[in-house]
Amino acid sequence: MKILVTGGTGLLGGRLIPKLVEDGHQIFALTRSVSSHAKLKAMGATPVDADLESSTPIVLPMIDAVVHAAALFRFSGPREPFFRTNVDGTAALLKAAESACAKTFVYISAAGIHMNNSVTLIRGADESAPTFPNHFSAYLASKARADSLVLAANKPGFRTIALRPPAIWGPRDPFSRALPEAVRSGQFAFIGRGDYPFSTCHVDNVVEAIQCALERGKGGHAFFIKDQEGQTFREFVASLANLQGLSIDKLRSMPYWLASAIGRLFDTIWALTQKNGDPPISRSMIRMVGREFTVNDAAARRELGYVGRTLRDAGLQSYEEPSAGR
Repeated sequence: MKILVTGGTGLLGGRLIPKLVEDGHQIFALTRSVSSHAKLKAMGATPVDADLESSTPIVLPMIDAVVHAAALFRFSGPREPFFRTNVDGTAALLKAAESACAKTFVYISAAGIHMNNSVTLIRGADESAPTFPNHFSAYLASKARADSLVLAANKPGFRTIALRPPAIWGPRDPFSRALPEAVRSGQFAFIGRGDYPFSTCHVDNVVEAIQCALERGKGGHAFFIKDQEGQTFREFVASLANLQGLSIDKLRSMPYWLASAIGRLFDTIWALTQKNGDPPISRSMIRMVGREFTVNDAAARRELGYVGRTLRDAGLQSYEEPSAGR
């Protein structure tokens, strides 16, 4: 197939494009930066210059499918950039994909769109659980709205699917890269010791799910995908820390209400002073990682043939691959 991929230079795209090329597909990669051309070509993709944030219509070559993995992700910041990139950009890409005669559109959504604004524990949620397009988190709200746009665009001849992974991890993921400094500086603290179940999805399992969705699955449907093996958030952090020679034994812990209050304070300070980047703690961050959150991926296993073949040990070993540090 001729497949267009967005987010080709990111964590997921960097694993996805070489795999799709290996499968025999012809890959085009959307990019707004000429500086990305060499990297995309080295992976076997043909760059296509376009900007999801621009009002200029996106023009694509004739293609069979789109994998939309690009998104603006931050824990804090004003809402408008999230909606411009994640919602308006997705709408523009849907229109461009249809004009380019694509028959399949696979959207990389987020399991977190099922998190509400309160401290509700989410245990074994399936795809029938509500989503929250007005969430206080600009990222989660924008992803929920984009998810709805994608599913609503499904029609005969244009099959749309949303994949909803929880926390994606793997070589070069932002959390793993930030963890050493956060631990050494004393900025990292667990919420309730981190002793709660927490679903994750290794980047190679997301790639596997995309491969499945390109071939099968009923249009207009969303699917949770996750790692096979369950774990607590504390165990997840410990496994990543161990890779980098760090111990979590002496890390602080605080109650959820206190962490959320501190996050609100930092969000306010960052907004008033218009500081760049995320604060060390934000309300969105605490909501996303500070409570039990597990999902049920039975539908993906049943209807897409998804397995989640990359197990925990293999996922940790992937950090040591030669390309992992690039």
